[in-house]
Amino acid sequence: WIDRLQNGAIGEIITSRVYWNMGALWIHPRKKGQTEMEYQMDNWYYFNWLCGDHIVEQHVHNLDVSNWAKQAYPVKAYGSGGRQVRIGPDTGEIYDHHTVEFEYADGSRMFSQCRQIPGTKDSVTEGFHGTKGVAPSPGLILKKGKEIMNYQAKNDPNPYQLEHDELFEAISKGEYKFADAENAAKSTLTAIMGRMATYSGQIVEWNAALNSQVNLMPEMLDWNANPKVLPGPDGIYPCAVPGVFKLM
Repeated sequence: WIDRLQNGAIGEIITSRVYWNMGALWIHPRKKGQTEMEYQMDNWYYFNWLCGDHIVEQHVHNLDVSNWAKQAYPVKAYGSGGRQVRIGPDTGEIYDHHTVEFEYADGSRMFSQCRQIPGTKDSVTEGFHGTKGVAPSPGLILKKGKEIMNYQAKNDPNPYQLEHDELFEAISKGEYKFADAENAAKSTLTAIMGRMATYSGQIVEWNAALNSQVNLMPEMLDWNANPKVLPGPDGIYPCAVPGVFKLM
């Protein structure tokens, strides 16, 4: 599917839609005698220095598919997000929804949604619109309303197992076949740029995100040391407020 998109099956890609919308995740209750560092490590998903927010930890996979199909990375991002249900002392500092518009250098757009709110519609998918057709969902390509591809992957081998089989085989043979580290790093930066845009409410450009001096890491990695983000007297952790958040 991606190979055909890269080779012009729908013409030039002008719009991509990427979603990871789902319900709530796990929470590990605070244990008696637990230090703050131990608590945050146990609930790593809810703290940016460990997780990066779900736009980075989870939605990055959808963003990566768009970058893969486009064979490019966005140059800027603009979006919004917030916390509708993550308002208690057990949900750390991350948002529960982000919506971002990414712009590529050729002017095309990627429209991104990620949400983790119980009772809402699940949607984990990608789609593309081009100058000569559409690819509304993985495996499907349409031109003038007619299917030119409708691939059903239900009988395929487990892709997660297959990728490991191929990687381990290459390692055992001393082959260097999967040079994906740079792509992974740049798609991760795509997600971070999106988070910076939703947290700040500002347009964030690629080079600004890349050269940001913001450091989320604790001053010391020790079970008794304090991370940078701590709960207030009411037990609630501070979170980013658009218009106030320090962007760089």
